[in-house]
Amino acid sequence: MNLPFKLLDPAKFRDPAVTATGAPRAAVPLERLDTLWFNTGSLCNIECGHCYIESSPTNGRLAYLTTAEVERYLDEIAALGWQTREIGFTGGEPFLNRDIAEMLWSALARGFGVLVLTNAMKPMALKRRALLALNAEFGRKLTLRVSLDHYTAAVHDAERGRGSFAKTSEGTDWLAKNDFRIALAGRHFTSEDEGGLRAGFARLIGERGWPVDAYDPGQLVIFPEMDGSSDVPEITTACWGLLGKSPSDVMCATSRMVVKRAGAAHPVVLSCTLLPYDPQFELGRTLEEANRTVALNHPHCAKFCVLGGASCSAKP
Repeated sequence: MNLPFKLLDPAKFRDPAVTATGAPRAAVPLERLDTLWFNTGSLCNIECGHCYIESSPTNGRLAYLTTAEVERYLDEIAALGWQTREIGFTGGEPFLNRDIAEMLWSALARGFGVLVLTNAMKPMALKRRALLALNAEFGRKLTLRVSLDHYTAAVHDAERGRGSFAKTSEGTDWLAKNDFRIALAGRHFTSEDEGGLRAGFARLIGERGWPVDAYDPGQLVIFPEMDGSSDVPEITTACWGLLGKSPSDVMCATSRMVVKRAGAAHPVVLSCTLLPYDPQFELGRTLEEANRTVALNHPHCAKFCVLGGASCSAKP
């Protein structure tokens, strides 16, 4: 069988210290905690074909976080004296978590900017009253980033299910009508270059009247597509100079994510949003314990972060 891509070499990404060729593997220290992410639970109202963390209506591998658990980490930021600027909420679909409104209020009331990743479908609609109250109180400190994989229904629905484009667009219409701060997250599924994708989104945004600038990477994030089975180079210490990049450019230099595994007694802190199930990226129970270096020992580290130059966090 002829595959359209080269399969990942099984010798790669096995040793956190060295690559398959024996070269020193690149690693990234935590320089500062700009963004703390909370995965509110892996359950989602839909199941996408290429979900980064396999969210679905049946994936309960990550349990729902509670408000009290979130607040303990927010309190730890204050105790450590860290100048964290942003708290992110992801899932799954965050609006399935019964505590989500209280979590958002807790973060906003402490002065953080808050970013929520959502598909803007029925779970969000059920929280409209709470969202309106939060927007009235905190305004531009709250951003909802809507996952809209493509500017056409055909491509989006092929990934997320028939009719999902229309439902997500309707939810985004409601956000725009009620003066919420909105961002969009697209995916690089097609052969279009980034300019073509942004132009297509610009047409859709103009037609719908959404307050989003398609040419601002902070307002329309276009994520590189990832496939853990396709081959990708390992990142060595020499790659920083060869690529003209530095460890500071990588997401795990400035962010961490909190998750609670199903059946666990307490949450744990992970290196990033993309690797919730791999135990090598679990850094401890507290933020202080998670203040350590992360080896770039996964294909996503190379394709998404270093070579793709992508980040889940909002730009300052």
